[in-house]
Amino acid sequence: MGLLEYVEERLSPPQIVLLSFLSLILVGTLVLSLPLSVREGNSLSFLDALFTATSAVCVTGLVVVDTGTIVSRFGQVMILVLIQVGGLGLMTMTTLYWLFRGHRIKLRERLLVQEALNLSKLAGVVRLVRSILVTTFFVEALGAALLSCWFVPRLGPVKGVFFGLFHSISAFCNAGFDLLGGFRSFTSFPEETYLNLVLMGLILLGGLGFTVLIDLYQYRRFRRLSLHSNVVLSVTGGLLLAGFVLFLFLEGKNPATLGSLTPWGRFLAASFQSVTPRTAGISTIPVKDMRQETQFFLIILMFIGASPGSTGGGIKTATLGTLLAAVWSVATGSQEIDIFHRRLPHRIVFKSLAIVIMDLGILIIAVILLSLVEGKEFMAVFFEAASALGTVGLSTGLTPNLTPLGKVILIVTMFSGRVGPLTLAVALGLRERRQAIRYPEERIIVG
Repeated sequence: MGLLEYVEERLSPPQIVLLSFLSLILVGTLVLSLPLSVREGNSLSFLDALFTATSAVCVTGLVVVDTGTIVSRFGQVMILVLIQVGGLGLMTMTTLYWLFRGHRIKLRERLLVQEALNLSKLAGVVRLVRSILVTTFFVEALGAALLSCWFVPRLGPVKGVFFGLFHSISAFCNAGFDLLGGFRSFTSFPEETYLNLVLMGLILLGGLGFTVLIDLYQYRRFRRLSLHSNVVLSVTGGLLLAGFVLFLFLEGKNPATLGSLTPWGRFLAASFQSVTPRTAGISTIPVKDMRQETQFFLIILMFIGASPGSTGGGIKTATLGTLLAAVWSVATGSQEIDIFHRRLPHRIVFKSLAIVIMDLGILIIAVILLSLVEGKEFMAVFFEAASALGTVGLSTGLTPNLTPLGKVILIVTMFSGRVGPLTLAVALGLRERRQAIRYPEERIIVG
């Protein structure tokens, strides 16, 4: 029995998923630690390489070194590979390898893919993986072509095409890495309509989730979509609208953000900022210049995140939709939880509540530890921790100046946010168990 077969036999699917991410991060760290990965005259410590590799694999985008000026072209390509594999998941990429080799996908391997993609059922897993890969490479190729049309006239053909490809994959995988230098992301181009629209399109497509994209392609009508797709699209639309309105209201007169832009520029920038906190991390407005009220609202959006089965993090839009439906059910005195004329099982509500509580617990611990270690302004620490947990990548500028222990805290937070609290709990031994005894019911006073 080979090493891989031995590992598969001894470990559960959640443990293998956890191990796959750790292995990918370790390989990325070792490669980024090489002198070849940085430009001449620079160096990358092991901890900084570990932070960068974790941020790339966990598609976060928080950086401690400037990717555009410190990292070499070889290192940038390596980061791009880590983003792609991390965004899709190692199990999905392994399935692609199996399919190319003509390898028959066994039940155990299907279970691994199911766990990696957070799917509710096993049927059609391999077919779904094929669709995911085709969708991903098509959208990224299209995005690369569109972005290259903008970069090539400014940077030349070779560099422009590479920039187009890098930022297309980074945006679609909701990674937030950029090559523009100076830790400034796209803040120099808040009124570049073409660039903003392409990036927003890539971020939205990557954050909706592959099952929703495939559902939309197959049916193209809202009424025929699955309940999951309807919930995701409804919650996503509501969050985008709320984000746009509130950002425009809070920052409209701030001269350091929207106040100095044209009316169209304010509209465009507010639209972009309602999209990017959904785990993308690319910004056209400096976060550090925003009002604290705006930063707090962005923290809420980052905590919610993208949708299940996507390249993004957070508690997910479907989780929020489920809990809102449960609240509405309690408020209206209903005995069942209904969404779009469908009844939700209580098990889904319990799972959604567990995800929120566990994510909130991780965030609280990360904020407390980071505050103790760094001693910085609370809102900046809070924002950075929420960005790491939601695998977003937006930053107030604190991350590049972190102490070594602060970097370790954010590394663990990013990893927890990428694999998900439930997968992490199950992988660490908190297994689901059948209840042999059913105790008598008794009420307690709540509320």
